Amino acid sequence: MSESATIEFSAESKTLGDQIANMTLKQAKELSDYLKETYGIEPASGGAVMMAPAADGGPAAVVEQTEFDVILTGFGEKKLDVVKVVKNLTGASLMDAKKMVESCPAKLKEGISKEDAAKVKAEVEAVGGSVELK
Repeated sequence: MSESATIEFSAESKTLGDQIANMTLKQAKELSDYLKETYGIEPASGGAVMMAPAADGGPAAVVEQTEFDVILTGFGEKKLDVVKVVKNLTGASLMDAKKMVESCPAKLKEGISKEDAAKVKAEVEAVGGSVELK
């Protein structure tokens, strides 16, 4: 039989951990902004939305996704128009843009803001392509 290791936590760590776990969404956002502004600490890249359940079953703390990847998932009936847009968005050659479009799903942009991701999505969808934001 294997014994499970017991991890000891200091009172300070327990108190801080409990405080973080019980934060409201507004408090979590304020803390995130404070850590970024004061210490330059930002959420890990990839920007996944993280949700930690509160210890007492109360509201969970949510960290809002700040970085998005734009994935081309289809090109519809106007492949040439989608290729042109992909070429302009990525700066790739016409041949490379064509290969990207034909090899859907293809990552067009990585780690961009929500606003920029929405613009890219709108451009691709305007010519008949389909895009997913992750």
